[in-house]
Amino acid sequence: MRSFSRSVLLIAVALWLQPQPTGAQSGKGDWAADWEKVLQGARKEGKVIVSVPASAELRRKTEEVFGKRFPDIDLELVAGRGSSNIKKIIAEKKAGVHYFDVHVGGTNSIITGLLAEGLLDPVAPLMLLPEVRDPKQWWGGHIWADKARRYIYMFQAYITETVWRNTDLVRPEEIASYDDLLRPKWKGKIAILDPRTPGSGDSTWGFLWSVKGEEYLRKLVAQDMIVGRNQRQLAETVAKGKAALSIGLSYYVYQPFIKAGLPVKPVDPPKEGFYASSGSGNLAVLKDIPHPNAAALFLNWLLSREGQEVFSRAMGQTTRRFDVDTSWAKEYGHTSAKESLTPERFFMLENQSEEKIEKVRKPAAVLAHKLFD
Repeated sequence: MRSFSRSVLLIAVALWLQPQPTGAQSGKGDWAADWEKVLQGARKEGKVIVSVPASAELRRKTEEVFGKRFPDIDLELVAGRGSSNIKKIIAEKKAGVHYFDVHVGGTNSIITGLLAEGLLDPVAPLMLLPEVRDPKQWWGGHIWADKARRYIYMFQAYITETVWRNTDLVRPEEIASYDDLLRPKWKGKIAILDPRTPGSGDSTWGFLWSVKGEEYLRKLVAQDMIVGRNQRQLAETVAKGKAALSIGLSYYVYQPFIKAGLPVKPVDPPKEGFYASSGSGNLAVLKDIPHPNAAALFLNWLLSREGQEVFSRAMGQTTRRFDVDTSWAKEYGHTSAKESLTPERFFMLENQSEEKIEKVRKPAAVLAHKLFD
């Protein structure tokens, strides 16, 4: 009976994955044979372990949808802030422990942690499905965060929304420029995700360093901001009115408070604008993984239309896939890059690549340590 159910599963998966005619196939069926080997191997391994952002909604929806699609594979999601999970991965690797298969999250902690330690394998060889590997399916083609264009795949692109306000305390017109954050009335009422650690806090800090300069940041720190690393706690200070504004927190952190009807919204775009980002939508595959076939299975599902629908909606961040609707993101204060930017413009505005981290975020982080330590 179990053999029969597995046969049915294989047929169902094959039907789901039936490709549309594209140039990626080149008239060859090699991908199908490779994919069948992955399916067989994944069922034997029976498990895949993935590090993901600290979003309860992402964890719930991913487990639900992936579990229905592949009931024979136990998906273990380890949700947490990227920098924390990556510190754990590095410590385990140095101790000879190979627990995690895949990491999904922001680029800074991947680049300064996993990539710097030489702990990543190339992603492209695991992109087996035609709908995943065909660059025509993706706005901008295949975009990578690392200079080698091999190890960190960016599957999202949008204009950020990392400055939020309590709508009972801050009127929309009160933050028309980043200079407005320096007004005396906001002293002691701004929460900031610690810019000394990798994440959207240091990303936003780096953007402000590039567009406003060091003197501006010195004045901002003099506002006696509430500095923290627990994203939910910081969001709660704004949602419950203990702080009026936050810097460095994204929609997915505020999602539980939005659903509860609390008064939080992203600020309207200031005159200096926002930066472009891949957010938490970056994928990396670890070396010496315990479940290589199940990891390939998860990777292809995540980058498929279904996987991108799940991830984008749960995180409130928009995919680069053309066949996934992203117009809804405007409700959360940001716009999909594929609806508003050219790829060339995105590369000018992005703050996530290895090059930008070296030229912008690292020197900005040096200043953050001087001002906050």
